[in-house]
Amino acid sequence: MRIDKYLWCVRYYKTRSIATQACKKGQVKINDVVAKPSREVFPTDKIELRKDQITYKLTINDLPPNRVGAKLLDIYRTDTTPKESFVAKELLKYSKDYYRKKGTGRPTKKDRRDIDSFYEDEEE
Repeated sequence: MRIDKYLWCVRYYKTRSIATQACKKGQVKINDVVAKPSREVFPTDKIELRKDQITYKLTINDLPPNRVGAKLLDIYRTDTTPKESFVAKELLKYSKDYYRKKGTGRPTKKDRRDIDSFYEDEEE
């Protein structure tokens, strides 16, 4: 099975074309070698995948016949991604939440409603 099809089947990418683009960008490695989208994968291959600033590490157990449900994923792959990767992503999310200073840039929807209600109160 092709690597792009495998990554789509085990639900790491929403479409095969997105999986293909990730392979072309060099974000997918099979046994520590950058993989082209058409590279064949076999059971016991080790995949390293960079997605959303997390490096996922997988071992292929079996090849699925088609795209599988989320509950059946563990039959076809073993996820050996370190827990520290997910912690780092959480910290990154918190740092991005407070990036925009209050009062700078365009008003948010809530700001706009507050402004509108302020002007409506003045007119009355």
